[in-house]
Amino acid sequence: MKRDKPIGVFDSGLGGLTVMKAVIRQLPFEDIVYLGDTARVPYGTKSKEAIIRFSLENASVLMKHHVKMIVVACNSSSSYALESLREKFPVPVVGVIESGVTRAVGMTRNNRIGVIATQATISSGSYARLISRVSPGVKVVSQACPLFVPLVEEGWVKRAVTRQVAQEYLKKIKCGRVDTLILGCTHYPLLKAVITGILGRGVSIVDSALEVSKLVKALLDERSAGRDTRRAPRYQFLVSDQPEHFQKLARRFLGYDIQEVRRIELS
Repeated sequence: MKRDKPIGVFDSGLGGLTVMKAVIRQLPFEDIVYLGDTARVPYGTKSKEAIIRFSLENASVLMKHHVKMIVVACNSSSSYALESLREKFPVPVVGVIESGVTRAVGMTRNNRIGVIATQATISSGSYARLISRVSPGVKVVSQACPLFVPLVEEGWVKRAVTRQVAQEYLKKIKCGRVDTLILGCTHYPLLKAVITGILGRGVSIVDSALEVSKLVKALLDERSAGRDTRRAPRYQFLVSDQPEHFQKLARRFLGYDIQEVRRIELS
């Protein structure tokens, strides 16, 4: 891993920008290449085979930009494609699931952890399996929340309808008496206030975006591969469709406007 190479981040669309934002906070001088597969979003409703294929194509694009590591910011891709990505590419590949699980297992007091995510991530059982492997005595309560993504992208975070939808989705989580909840989709941190308002402050929220950013920093530190030049970082944004739409919505995730988004072709 060479210090001066960028970090690659990919997601099915916009949600991975929460991961990018967290990485920037941990590593403010690193260059980042972000790829959003906006032509094929969402991955949460796709088959395992399609998600693996899309993930390999995304990573191939990032490798052409000479990235030193790949951050899989999509939970669906992290659920199904990590093994294939690690087998094919010569750089470190990290997903958003392992670090979130490690944090949640360390935080729970009553050994009851909730997971909310897209249908594909919940169906994969990836969170439940890993939690069981790390801490066999933990009870996992899982709930798919497919409407959360479009509500976030519409900017309806503070609308009454969003709270109503969240109340319905979180019934199972509340009944499960969890004391720790993993946000298993990169859109969901934008709904943290709504979720906390429903579950109460007694439930600890694990933001996988924050946890994976800590892992990225630790890996770079371990390999002495972090950029040591304190200069303004360079960020590139690539999408497979609708760059103007991506640029318009990116502010909700990053907190600031981005100047350029480039459209690319994916096979």
